[in-house]
Amino acid sequence: MVKRIIVLTVVFVFFNQLTQSQEVIFKGNPDASFENARQLAFNQQRAKAQDTLRLILTKYPNYHDVRSFLASTYSWDKKYDEARKEFQYILDINPNRKETWIGAINNELWADKPGNALEEVSKALTFFQNDEDLLYLKASALEDSRRVADAYKIVESIVKQNPANQKAVEYKNKLIQKTRYNSIGFSSTINLYSEIFDPAQEYALKIGRKTSIGSIIGRININNRFDDTGLQFEIDAYPKIADGIYAYLNFGYSNTNLFPDYRHGAEVHFSLPYSMDGSLGYRALHFGNSTTKMYTGSIGLYTGNYYIMFRPYFTPNDAGTSTSGTLTLRKYSSDEDNYLGFSVGLGVSPEIDQLDLITNAFTTIDLKSQSANFSYNFTSKTLKHAFGTKIGITHREKSFSPGDYLWIYSLGVSWELRYR
Repeated sequence: MVKRIIVLTVVFVFFNQLTQSQEVIFKGNPDASFENARQLAFNQQRAKAQDTLRLILTKYPNYHDVRSFLASTYSWDKKYDEARKEFQYILDINPNRKETWIGAINNELWADKPGNALEEVSKALTFFQNDEDLLYLKASALEDSRRVADAYKIVESIVKQNPANQKAVEYKNKLIQKTRYNSIGFSSTINLYSEIFDPAQEYALKIGRKTSIGSIIGRININNRFDDTGLQFEIDAYPKIADGIYAYLNFGYSNTNLFPDYRHGAEVHFSLPYSMDGSLGYRALHFGNSTTKMYTGSIGLYTGNYYIMFRPYFTPNDAGTSTSGTLTLRKYSSDEDNYLGFSVGLGVSPEIDQLDLITNAFTTIDLKSQSANFSYNFTSKTLKHAFGTKIGITHREKSFSPGDYLWIYSLGVSWELRYR
């Protein structure tokens, strides 16, 4: 009995080792299989494609096109470490493969490692001196490293070398935009009421500057309503705190009933995993001896060319806490200044809706309101000018007659000039 167990154990171990020692070796046409793998990868079947690519490499380890494409699929799947190993394997054997260098550099950029990307592109340029594609990637890495001025010099050299390089020309215009640290702007909004009130006009003049620690904006708001005209002086600042974190600070002053006497606010914005962002903050509006405080925040998600964001407001008052919120959807085109937007809101926020500020009704009544707004923002070809349009409609409860509603129709336009 013991001998039989020993024999069976030896046989089991032998066959187990034999099985483990046998590797699956590719059999077939590598070119045809490679093309099939490409089709799978481009049809959202990357796992199957990667299985095929790895199988081809068991017999043809130096089929560099296959390995390079495998590395690229790893990059698309955010498996940056695995992609890096495959790209490096190829470049150690054959550093004269420009496309492999481009893939390796892009892998570092997508992994948010611009320092590594700069190292890779420097090596690549020793083999392909003054290559436009590699110089373009170098500029991208410099921009990601917050060296915008250096990135601009690189792209400017590409355009001088080849003025027909439209991709470089567009990138140059984009970087020019980022080096335009000053701006002035104007906006105008008209509100038409379905009853009782005459049309109200709102205007704003602003001047801004981007600094090394963040942006600062000064603004004069002009309000013409209730047969009166008033001014508000306001300043906004967006100081950077750390990578992915910045603050919003606000202070305003007015000596007219059309605005609060003073206003101030603060908010912290931060990046979150999975292409999300968020914020937490407060606003305060001072009217004579009373103060309206609001607590707010936001949660946003980037998905493709779309951005979805929800912002609530909580306003404590003598009757409890009034709640309002806005859901915003944006579809971006070329950049953050070019988008089509839509938003819907429920409830009245003292920060946004100032119809009843003159009676300070927000502190005593939880008004009901529903609103919808469409916006379209775009820039000039040189990105020097930015324009905005907005149209909105609001169905709001009257503060002086709870239960009764009126309609408000809004139309707004804006313009901004960016300059060095």
